[in-house]
Amino acid sequence: MINIQKQTLANGLRVVVHVDKSTPLAAVNVLYNVGSKNEQADKTGFAHLFEHLMFGGSKNIPSYDTPLQKVGGDNNAWTSADITNYYLTLPAANIETGFWLESDRMLELDFSEESLEVQRKVVIEEFKQRYLNQPYGDIPLLISPLAYKVHPYLWPTIGKEISHIENATLADVKNFFYSHYAPNNAVLSVSGNVDPDQIFKLAEKWFGEIPYREIAPDNIPMEPEQTEARQLKVDRNVPAEMIHKVFHIGSRTDDDFYSVDLLSDILSNGPSSRLIQSLVKEQQLFSDVNAYISGDHHPGLFTVTGRLLPTTTMEQAEAAINKELDNIRNNQVNDYELQKVKNKIESSLVFSEISFLNKAMNLASFELLGKAENINEEIHKYQAVKAQNILDSAQKTFRHENCSTLYYHSSK
Repeated sequence: MINIQKQTLANGLRVVVHVDKSTPLAAVNVLYNVGSKNEQADKTGFAHLFEHLMFGGSKNIPSYDTPLQKVGGDNNAWTSADITNYYLTLPAANIETGFWLESDRMLELDFSEESLEVQRKVVIEEFKQRYLNQPYGDIPLLISPLAYKVHPYLWPTIGKEISHIENATLADVKNFFYSHYAPNNAVLSVSGNVDPDQIFKLAEKWFGEIPYREIAPDNIPMEPEQTEARQLKVDRNVPAEMIHKVFHIGSRTDDDFYSVDLLSDILSNGPSSRLIQSLVKEQQLFSDVNAYISGDHHPGLFTVTGRLLPTTTMEQAEAAINKELDNIRNNQVNDYELQKVKNKIESSLVFSEISFLNKAMNLASFELLGKAENINEEIHKYQAVKAQNILDSAQKTFRHENCSTLYYHSSK
């Protein structure tokens, strides 16, 4: 059971605290309720661009890293389709430095043409390296608009195309900041060797005077149900062919999230899982195969993907995957197989809670999705899933008309 204390400031900032006396350190995590799904279709990649801009100096602090490093701290951030997460760790005795740094960049960034140009170049280079010049890197750019037609999940976090970042103006950037980066659109979570009363006082001292802001309206169009299978074939200069199949599923907060997650684990979590046992070890059709879910805040995707061995044709690969998916949607899993993946999930959840930084991140995520206390119910919700729930999820998900397939051929 994770102990949790919470307060909400007058400006809407939610503050979550977990005390962990086993470490001399503390983690400060600021989670903003903004990701690539909050962008406009002709101005994509902004949430990820901001991940970089937030380290380029704020209103009163020209360098974010220098004062943090002086007190023995470290930091990083990441962006997804739904959220942008900033975190730092430092000795608990120096925690006020973290509050000072995070509050100043929540208040206002150092908006300048120079700062924008520096980070623009960094992001464009990342786009080229990770998505355009790396083998298989363009798969997100291909599969997202194949699976989605109206929801902004149809472009990846990096953005739809480089030109959107190239053409971003300082006015665009400022508007995006003041429309999303606000105390009333964020969760501040702290975990480590801290005193909750002191944390709430520091939160009020450093964040309390940041003004409440009007957040851009959430006019995100919901994706209509997919009614026919979709395919895309591409040729690329890659060493091995791949097949990439995605199926629409529900959101992270849906009741069947836990059964769908366990379904993905039954298929590919570990060497004894179905897809690896059958397709990699026994039939030797793939060098590797994987199944996973996106876990998005809005209805997301269940992915099944595999890298073909040179002797395997694309037709053989797809037929073999379909056979495994048909098997799990037509036959109930046995209790042993289900309990095995439940035990794996439980051990990974318990292990993740050893890290005070993981706890800070997870508490912020749960608070954003509902309430931080729900973190203590996770193991029970996984253990409550029955074999019939797995069968129901498989039958609902693995339908031919619900599938989009990318055939990634090698031109070598």
